[in-house]
Amino acid sequence: MSPSSKKTVLVTGSTGQLGLELQDVFRNQVQFECFFLDRKQLPLDQINLIHPVLDMYQPDYIIHAGAYTAVDLAESEPLLAEKINHLASDQIAEYCAINDTKLIAISTDYVFNGQSSLPLDEDSATEPLNVYGETKLKGEQAINRLLPDGIIIRTSWVYSKYGKNFVKTMQRLLSERDQIQVISDQIGSPTYAKDLAEAIFQIIDSDKWQGGIYHYSNEGQASWYEFAVTIRDILNLQCQVLAIGSEEYPTAAQRPKYSLLDKTKIKNTFEINIPEWKSSLQKMLNEVSN
Repeated sequence: MSPSSKKTVLVTGSTGQLGLELQDVFRNQVQFECFFLDRKQLPLDQINLIHPVLDMYQPDYIIHAGAYTAVDLAESEPLLAEKINHLASDQIAEYCAINDTKLIAISTDYVFNGQSSLPLDEDSATEPLNVYGETKLKGEQAINRLLPDGIIIRTSWVYSKYGKNFVKTMQRLLSERDQIQVISDQIGSPTYAKDLAEAIFQIIDSDKWQGGIYHYSNEGQASWYEFAVTIRDILNLQCQVLAIGSEEYPTAAQRPKYSLLDKTKIKNTFEINIPEWKSSLQKMLNEVSN
């Protein structure tokens, strides 16, 4: 533990969507000293470097937001995805167990097979359909084994004003084209990374640490098609959005058809208020236009 009176927080994956939103959220919080490490400062694919790098900072908390997230590419790079999503998480959890460090690790709705028709809670059966989901699930299992007091937050359909994501891609396509096609048979909920970052801050800033798996996405449900139509309507664009089935847009990695997350546990445990997805989308698009 750090000798100073300030709690130290170390964030992995600092240049990802969530990492950058966490930088914004923690920036003016004087009770924390924060270290934001990118893939050069903490290369998650170099497993033997993880303990020595973390030792340099001796954090009180680690927010493990770094991951291999290229879902389709993972199908052809399974060993790299395994290193980053599973083995690096294993090493981080081991470090936390040895050094009495608190861990919040980010996982994914892609640990599920999409066969449910009801919102998925933390005890729902996992059965990933792709390499990304498999490697993230192995990372979860390593954390649970080595660090039962660790917190794992599964999230879905993450977007932000930072980085590449569905919202920014749609923004571009909807303004460039007269017509686009978007998948309508995959159901979940978008997650504004800023909302997730604020929830993570609230957990760390509270005295209510309780290890386990939690689900977090914005409230409500949508298909990718509905998500795209809402983006178009908020931006007041004229592009026609056509609904298509998953089979009409084949991808290297199979996606779950239904991965709506039940957020009851995180709301009750940490008294977190979760915004509805359309209101968060409106906020993000306002920030981008400003």
